[in-house]
Amino acid sequence: MADFSLSDLERIVAERAKASPDESYTAKLIQRGMSVSAKKLGEEAVEAVIAAVSGDREHLIAESADVFYHLLVVLKAANIPLDEVMAELKRRTAQTGLAEKAARPQA
Repeated sequence: MADFSLSDLERIVAERAKASPDESYTAKLIQRGMSVSAKKLGEEAVEAVIAAVSGDREHLIAESADVFYHLLVVLKAANIPLDEVMAELKRRTAQTGLAEKAARPQA
């Protein structure tokens, strides 16, 4: 299963987003709007944090998968391809994390 990638998941999300909301959870999430999709992403992220803090390895693996899935649903709903996120990660990893954070505009 190591050959399964986020790009593969992105392709599956895109296919399922085209289906009827009656037949696809992905399509149903996207149909319900960004606020619902984003809220679900947030819920899954919190569950991943709880699993990490509690040291529950299996739960953390499962919740991490949920986070990846729901992030890709949110990106699909926002018409942001995974390639753009990966390009941003590549740009950021060209320097250390501390240097990257220091270079961010101050809010």
